Amino acid sequence: MKFFVDTADIEEIRDLAATGLLDGVTTNPSLVAKAGRDFFDVLADICACVEGPVSAEVTAIEFESMIEEGRKLAALANNIAVKVPLTWDGLKACRLLTQEGTKVNVTLCFSLSQAVLAAKVGATFVSPFVGRLDDISHDGMDLIADIKKIYDNYESFTTEILVASIRHPGHVVEAARLGADICTVPPVVLRKLASHPLTDRGLEQFLEDWRSTGQKILN
Repeated sequence: MKFFVDTADIEEIRDLAATGLLDGVTTNPSLVAKAGRDFFDVLADICACVEGPVSAEVTAIEFESMIEEGRKLAALANNIAVKVPLTWDGLKACRLLTQEGTKVNVTLCFSLSQAVLAAKVGATFVSPFVGRLDDISHDGMDLIADIKKIYDNYESFTTEILVASIRHPGHVVEAARLGADICTVPPVVLRKLASHPLTDRGLEQFLEDWRSTGQKILN
């Protein structure tokens, strides 16, 4: 499974990219607003420090404007994936942009029928929002399981399942168990994946025992 990080904080992205664990980045207008910088400058910096796809979202809601914005975003860098909402106009825009050779991330997916439509129009990625489904008492991971089952039925469906709105490490582990292609994870959650209290306790004990020997590896 691939890991994308869901942020527009360039310092976080650089730090995580240095681990070799990062396969891409997703952004949205809310995340760019938090960065407090020029939208295009932020995207250019992100694209320069990661080799994988960088999702940049259109703000238009009508087909023609989506196409104009999508083309402008795609021209920024070869690794831009244009992000469009899962609306009728968004699906139409996805089809045309995909035909032009642009990667497209269809976002704000909340149902199995929406995911099927995204695959039908050739989306590179579909982004089901599991956390927001959990918020309204639906099991978001059930949607991931169902999408995976249907996509596996059809060789013509090449759309990757990009699990979004991840709230905790359990979402990531379950997505991997179900065979999702990608998780896009907030930096804080990505870091938590490496944490375990028994690891901390074990390391503390090892170091205490080592100190008791009075020895050093490096002088």
